[in-house]
Amino acid sequence: MNFLVNAVPSESLQLPGFDDLDREWLRARSSVKWHRPGPDVLPAWVADMDFPVPPAVTDALRDAVERRDLGYPDWPAGSPLRTAFARRMADRYGWAAEADRVREQTDLIQCLQLVLHLATSPGDAVAVQTPNYPPFLATLSTMGRPAVPVPMLDTDQGWRMDFAALDAAVTRAGCKVLVLVNPHNPTGRVLTRAELEDLAAIARRHDLLVISDEIHAELVYSPHRHIPFASLSADAARRTVTLTSAGKAFNLAAIRCAVTHYGPDRLLALRDAQPPDLYGTVSPLGVVATEAAWRDGDAWQRDLLTVLDRNRHRVEQVLRTRLPQLRHHTPEATYLAWIDARLLRLEEPPVDRVRKAGGVLLDGGTPFGPGAADFLRLNFATSHAVLEDILSGLTRALAASGQ
Repeated sequence: MNFLVNAVPSESLQLPGFDDLDREWLRARSSVKWHRPGPDVLPAWVADMDFPVPPAVTDALRDAVERRDLGYPDWPAGSPLRTAFARRMADRYGWAAEADRVREQTDLIQCLQLVLHLATSPGDAVAVQTPNYPPFLATLSTMGRPAVPVPMLDTDQGWRMDFAALDAAVTRAGCKVLVLVNPHNPTGRVLTRAELEDLAAIARRHDLLVISDEIHAELVYSPHRHIPFASLSADAARRTVTLTSAGKAFNLAAIRCAVTHYGPDRLLALRDAQPPDLYGTVSPLGVVATEAAWRDGDAWQRDLLTVLDRNRHRVEQVLRTRLPQLRHHTPEATYLAWIDARLLRLEEPPVDRVRKAGGVLLDGGTPFGPGAADFLRLNFATSHAVLEDILSGLTRALAASGQ
C-alpha cells in the first residue's frame, strides 16, 4: 500500500511526504498508535509521528538487507554510534562529549532503568518533574524508587520549573538523583541556560546524580535552543548521565536503539563491570538507521520542523478561538500539546469524553503524575488534514462543556 495519496496542490497539502498521508496506509500498519484505537477513532495519543521515515534511513536499511549484511558486527570498541553521538553533540550544541563514555542500549527507558539499577537501591527517593512521561513514573514505582514530584509551575509566561520547591523536596526526601526531562514531555518547555545553571547549583549543593533525558532535543522551535545539561560545566559533566536516541526526531521508535553518555567515572565502571549481554545488545540495523539519520537526515528534519511549527500554531489558534475554556501554552519543543481542561469540571476524565463524543483518542490524566487528572496531551505530528479532523473532534466533544 502506498503511504501517500495522489495529492493536488491546495492549502491543506503543503509539503509532500508530510501533508499527503494516506489514512488507509496509516491504519494498515501494525504500530500501536493507529492499530489499537480501532477504525472509528482518530489517534493523537502515543508519541509517534505519522510521517514516513527519512528516505536516507530507508535507503540505508535497504542497502544493509540487500547486501545480506546481517551477521555479528565487528565492534570490539563499541558501535560506531559512540563516535557519531559525540560528533553530533559537538556539531549541534558545541558539547565535547567523549565517545568512549557512550554506551548503546535498545531503548531510552531501558537506559533509565539500567542507570537507576546501578546507581540506586530500593527505597531511594528520586526527584522528578511533574507532569512527566508515564513510563518514567511507572519505572520508579516498579523499581521501588519513590518518586518525589516537583510540580511545574503554570505561569502567564508558560510552564516554569520551581527551583525553590525542588531544593526543598530534595532536602526533605534526601534525594540523591534527579530525573530531568529537557525538553520537557509533556509541557514542551525548553529550559534556558540561566534555568539550567540554577538547577546545576542545586545538583552541586545536594550532590545529585542528574539523569538527563534529552530525546526531544532536536525538536526545538526557534528562538528556543537546547543546551545539554552536561555541557554546562565540568561539575555538571561529572554528575550527569545523558540519555537520547534518534527515535523521536526521526520517527524511528521501532528500531530500538538509544545511547547513554556516562559522566560519573564510578557509574561508567559499574556499567562496564556488568556481564556484556545481561541488558541486551543493540541491533546492527538500529545502528545503521541511527547513523543514517544523524548523517544524512538533516534536510528531512528541517521540513519536519516546518510542518510541526505550523501545526503547533494551528493547535494554539483552534484552542484560543474555539475552546477558550481550555488553558494551553504553545510548546517550545516536541510535537505534544499539554492542555488543561480543569475549568470544564467534567464528570468523567477528559480523555474519555473526547474519545466518546469526538472520536479522537488523546493521552493524559493520572499516569502523568499528581495533578494531571484533568489534562490532555495531543500529538500534532500528522498531516494538515488529519490534524484538522482531530481538532474538529476535540471541539465537538468539549465546546459545549463548562459554559
